[in-house]
Amino acid sequence: MEPWKRTMWILWFGVLFCSSSYTMSVPFLPLFLFDLGVPESSVNLWAGIVHSSAFLVGAVMAPLWGLLADKYGKRKMVIRAGLSLAIIYALIAFVQTPWQLVGVRMLHGFVGGFVPASMSIVASVAPKEKLGWSLGMMQAGTMTGGILGPLFGGLLAEAFGLRRSFVVAGFIILAATIAVVVWVKEGKAEPAEAAAAGKKRVQPVTYRMAFRNRALMSMLALLAIFQLSVNMIQPLLTLHIAKLQGGLQGAVLSAGFVLSLIGIAGILASPVWGRLGERRGYYRILVVCLLCAGLVVSTQFFVQSLWLFAIVQFIFGLFMAGIAPIVNTLVVQSTDEQFRGRSFGLTTSANQFGAMLGPLIGGLLGLAVGIHWIFVATGMIMVAAGISVWLKRRYELGQASAVNRG
Repeated sequence: MEPWKRTMWILWFGVLFCSSSYTMSVPFLPLFLFDLGVPESSVNLWAGIVHSSAFLVGAVMAPLWGLLADKYGKRKMVIRAGLSLAIIYALIAFVQTPWQLVGVRMLHGFVGGFVPASMSIVASVAPKEKLGWSLGMMQAGTMTGGILGPLFGGLLAEAFGLRRSFVVAGFIILAATIAVVVWVKEGKAEPAEAAAAGKKRVQPVTYRMAFRNRALMSMLALLAIFQLSVNMIQPLLTLHIAKLQGGLQGAVLSAGFVLSLIGIAGILASPVWGRLGERRGYYRILVVCLLCAGLVVSTQFFVQSLWLFAIVQFIFGLFMAGIAPIVNTLVVQSTDEQFRGRSFGLTTSANQFGAMLGPLIGGLLGLAVGIHWIFVATGMIMVAAGISVWLKRRYELGQASAVNRG
């Protein structure tokens, strides 16, 4: 096996374990709030606060971790994040009040960065012609963890309670970190062209220069909007599933099953979208994914049964799976190699910023209009984003054609 592929597969299992530990615990926090004494009348708002608290801190810290990754090594940032997250996941099991839960979630956001640092390593070692496929595979690894986490977390919660599932999540992320310590050696699997480029003296790339990069800024804005729309639903999803099935009993297991279907869709679709992007053009595939994902999720407005809800979520996951890896690929293509860690830090910050606003907006909308209208709002935001990407790309191609004719 080629060295870059070996590194990718090791990190693939790393992000799988990291995502498993996350989805074992975080999607079930709204139900955990009941154990902390939050009344049903305000659980939607508290769920939004709990989800958003980590993303608020993470959005601020991500560029700093990206800078440190470029300066001291991306592998070190993966290990730092993994060890810290293992402790923090376990701490959730011991909180006694909603505010303590918010505090631990803020610590979660402060130390995060395992997945983006892993993505950054893969983007640095993969050949250019395999970039879309390799990042698609990494996204599939994240989705695979998304499958295992809710199922395993749901079974543990049913058998032993939610608190023990948080402790197990800590051990899983610890295992992922140990795998990186033992097997990942950063810098030994770089492509020949990257190694040759490294011998040349280049001008350091700064954040100020990056902020003048229009292609990068537009992709960061798109990521923030995408995460905002998706995370509007997340705080209320488990409670909505409980209503569809007629009660809270067994809701954790049902939610785990539905969330796992989205993960299965991601595993199937992410590498396919990456390869289609390499062949047909990344912007074209990105527009298709945004438009179709938005239209599909909007149909949840009419869904009143759990089995149909699960089917629609699976189809939604098929199209949603292509958005993040394609955007990450476009970000890599529009930034310099020496800025790679910081570019993934900025994408993480954009993701976190959107994921911070989404639960708050979703929680407030849940109180005002109900979750069915949130599905519509999510869909319309994605459709609008797809149309804007298509119009922008059409304008850029028109400008380039005019220059060539001139």
